[in-house]
Amino acid sequence: MTAQFRAPAVRRSALHSGRMAVRAALLAAPVLMVAACGGSGGGANTPDTAYVARDVETLYFAAKERLDRGQVKQAAALFDEVERQHPYSEWARRAQLMSAFSYYVARDYTSSIRASQRFLSIHPGNKDAPYAQYLIALCYYEQISDVQRDQAITMQAKTALTEVIRRYPGSGYAADSQLKLDLVNDHLAGKEMAVGRFYQKNGKWLASTMRFQEVADEYQTTSHAPEALYRLTESYLAIGLPEEAKKAAAVLGANYPGSEWYEKAYELMEDKAADFIS
Repeated sequence: MTAQFRAPAVRRSALHSGRMAVRAALLAAPVLMVAACGGSGGGANTPDTAYVARDVETLYFAAKERLDRGQVKQAAALFDEVERQHPYSEWARRAQLMSAFSYYVARDYTSSIRASQRFLSIHPGNKDAPYAQYLIALCYYEQISDVQRDQAITMQAKTALTEVIRRYPGSGYAADSQLKLDLVNDHLAGKEMAVGRFYQKNGKWLASTMRFQEVADEYQTTSHAPEALYRLTESYLAIGLPEEAKKAAAVLGANYPGSEWYEKAYELMEDKAADFIS
């Protein structure tokens, strides 16, 4: 064996194979924050959702009452009506974001994204713009499917979460977006690993190598990186590239010396040591 390679340390617990996706922890706060903008005054509450002309405060608080009662679809319709009937009022701005939130709670993600994007297009510098961007990210994030399915939504979630962090790094939503982004990356890496294992199982070593290399290069901080390097070692050996296999195993040993995957890679390379003798 070369000097690059060393025996693994005493086995430690294996890295977590995945992390559970978290639900939005900040749901209640934005509602209170946005609703508080309405002040404590204003007209009488009414549960009526019929599209009849009403003064703006009555209409807004009717929508808020519906939301508080869990009638989120009716609430969204009434918040939309605030903007329709009173488009130039201060209440219309508040209603736009409350409508987006109501659609989100109703799991009408398409409508929530549309309403949030509308809010951002009209009020890009508003103090609630970070939340509108975060709400878009949540809508994509909560639609993420398992790793066996198409990952288009997962990529959209990644883009939206990255946008929150990029545009509003000092906001209260950036840290939670970073946590979710880590989970999204782990999910995407898991998809690549699943495909790579499938190719490996069917003897398509070159195709599997490309998948595992993608994880090793693009998802280095995820829980899948150690296994990806081990699978790379396997695949390179299978296609007759022992030097590339040694490199992958060496990177694995340098970055994850106590992992079960390095132990396996070390044993595999020891078994193949004769192949390296010139």
